[in-house]
Amino acid sequence: MKTMDKILKNKIEEKIQETISNKNEIKQLLQSLSSVGESKSFVLGIIVGRIYNSFYYQSKRILNREPTDKEFQEFVKLVKSKKSNFENLW
Repeated sequence: MKTMDKILKNKIEEKIQETISNKNEIKQLLQSLSSVGESKSFVLGIIVGRIYNSFYYQSKRILNREPTDKEFQEFVKLVKSKKSNFENLW
């Protein structure tokens, strides 16, 4: 099985940094959905959703295919390693 392409991994890292840097966007989303609440799990869902969407889109764009299971597992490890950075967003 293939490991995650370096270009793809760099794009995901960029998206993670962009998400961390743009915490005002996350706050705006929360405010617009205030009836749902501001639970940590909801915020984390928004963050991970943005990053997962980028991972999937970039896989299709860069690799011209869907990510493999191994690439997805690497993505999960990468997101998990950045979890403490995400907790500073709420």
